[in-house]
Amino acid sequence: MNDTKVDQIADRIYRISTCIPEIAPGGFTFNQFLVDAEEPLLYHTGMRQLFPLVREAVERVLPVERLRWIAFAHVEADECGAVNDFLEVAPQAQVAHGAMGVMLSLNDMLNRPPRALADGDVLDLGGAGLRRSVLEVATPHVPHNWESHVFFEQATRTLFCGDLCTQLGDGAAVTDQDLLEGAIAAEEMFWQTSMGPAIPAAYRRLADLEPTTLAVMHGSSYNGDCAKLLRDLAGVYESRFGCRPAAQALPAHEAPVGAGR
Repeated sequence: MNDTKVDQIADRIYRISTCIPEIAPGGFTFNQFLVDAEEPLLYHTGMRQLFPLVREAVERVLPVERLRWIAFAHVEADECGAVNDFLEVAPQAQVAHGAMGVMLSLNDMLNRPPRALADGDVLDLGGAGLRRSVLEVATPHVPHNWESHVFFEQATRTLFCGDLCTQLGDGAAVTDQDLLEGAIAAEEMFWQTSMGPAIPAAYRRLADLEPTTLAVMHGSSYNGDCAKLLRDLAGVYESRFGCRPAAQALPAHEAPVGAGR
């Protein structure tokens, strides 16, 4: 396992990245994101086995006990395996998640009650000058899991993508090089997306936010034309993977290979 890296990808937003080489050719990164605000936010905790590394990385930016909010895109070990470990060392911290995830899992899983957010709610992180806030965007079943959602940090226009735009390898912390082919390659290796008609609509809804940075959980973050990338991926999921609205769905014998995965 490589050392855990900390890089700033937007104003006072930091990517914490650990590459595990055995998972995929060239390795596979597990990334967390730290928003240094009046009420700091950690987006993703990593697996429990990564907790010591991620905690130490957080401490390079701010004392871990200052964390006020913890969030993640859906309930999965690499997203939130260490959540209770962080709640233990950050006594003021509270998990913020979409209401569906709170109802389904988090009310039972967490050592402290979470804050449930409805689609479109805004969580204020405070701060003098550049005030920080995150918009809750529900994305059920996108890329997978009923409780999936993302956060959009409105001051820097940073979209915390979770598993969207996943890439293989241990690339740069942030790039403006097009991620489209890398995201397609990762999809074709892992088949991690719940292939259905909700996928293109969700990508296009996120594109309409006009983000300037995509904070990607696996692979490089992106500061190129984010809206175009998201819309291009929506088109790929329609044309290559068969994720059309029901009225446009192909007959079974014409569906692309992998479309039912």
